[in-house]
Amino acid sequence: MKKIEAIVRPERVQPVVEALEAIGILGLNVTQVTGRGRQKGVTVHTGRGVETTQVNMLPKARVEVVVADADVDKVIAAVIRAARTNSKGAVGDGKIFVSPVNDAVRVSTGERGDSAI
Repeated sequence: MKKIEAIVRPERVQPVVEALEAIGILGLNVTQVTGRGRQKGVTVHTGRGVETTQVNMLPKARVEVVVADADVDKVIAAVIRAARTNSKGAVGDGKIFVSPVNDAVRVSTGERGDSAI
């Protein structure tokens, strides 16, 4: 099993959730987070002829799923398709992290492993 964490733009959460549902991934968590990437959250504002630069923590969303090893590649592909803001992608579209999961336990039944997810 693997845990896939996708950090995406907040406005891309619903398309990501729908893309995951379309490939049969129904169990997930979404958390509103703030952060910054390689650009350090730099935004440039121009107003009244004056350009200002700010370094911010930007609003993002973290979508987390735990899937069987066989589903990892199709989940990553679905997230990439849904999270990109255009066909080539853009700075700030997000990141995907994949981590191993040693075990999962369904609290209501005690099922373990892949059957618990």
